[in-house]
Amino acid sequence: MNDRKQHVVDAARQLFIDKGYQATSIQDILNYSGISKGTFYNYFSSKNELLIALFKMIYKKLDYDRNELLIGEDPSNVEIFIKQVELQLKMTRTNKLLFLFEEVFVSHDEELKQFIRGGQLRSLRWVYNRFIDLFGESKKPYLLDCAVMFIGILLHNLKFNGMAKRSNTTSIEKIVRYSMERIKHMVTEVSKADEQLLNPEVLDQWLPNCQKYSQFFQQELYHTILLLKKSLNQNGDQFKNMELLDFIHDELLNNKKPRKYLIESALSSLNSKKDITEEINFQKLNHLVASFFKEIEEKS
Repeated sequence: MNDRKQHVVDAARQLFIDKGYQATSIQDILNYSGISKGTFYNYFSSKNELLIALFKMIYKKLDYDRNELLIGEDPSNVEIFIKQVELQLKMTRTNKLLFLFEEVFVSHDEELKQFIRGGQLRSLRWVYNRFIDLFGESKKPYLLDCAVMFIGILLHNLKFNGMAKRSNTTSIEKIVRYSMERIKHMVTEVSKADEQLLNPEVLDQWLPNCQKYSQFFQQELYHTILLLKKSLNQNGDQFKNMELLDFIHDELLNNKKPRKYLIESALSSLNSKKDITEEINFQKLNHLVASFFKEIEEKS
């Protein structure tokens, strides 16, 4: 996303926070961002498309920050998970996402509703995958149920705590920790009882475009790209290089059939940059991509 387009998204974000999505008109966005109507429609076909671009920007930032917390840490450390969830909730509150979601769901726009449902399912999948890190493969059959219960407990604790008198409100960190303590006991209980409501395989039906990659591969890819981004020199090519890294990441994890020739082209472009090629993490990224496609070829 170029700087000017990013400026429009940032302006719309502030207006949506201040006025709400429905109450903000395209003219409001034009006035606030200082762009013409023609420029706006050159970037977005509608206000809905702009809102989706905003959500994608927030989700990408969330992914980046959550994975940054994992670098050099043990994924099974519950304290890291608590920090990740706390970060997500603060980002949700700062951007008033719950209010935006509510506005969308009372509207008649099915495209926006579907996009938000997809985001909620991806959030559920993230909690489920992190629960595998925390509780182990032996508990895996029960962890989707537990992820659903955790999200329900957490959101309701936040909601009703927010309704309490200001002097009695509890910190987000304490609410996350309290909710997690309850879930620890539930995981033990349902696994001992061998009771299951949702088979984790249902995630593949709900998110058919997301391939089943190992948690190890996803984490390695996240961390390798994150470290490469941090190492980029502050020069004119930085933005382009970051876009290429984002493309490789999205193509591998979010495309049902990752296009090898496009990923190789992106790697080739990065290969011409001295500040990238001297990084050991670039070699690691090349290895991850090669291993990924080798495994696909062996299975086909």
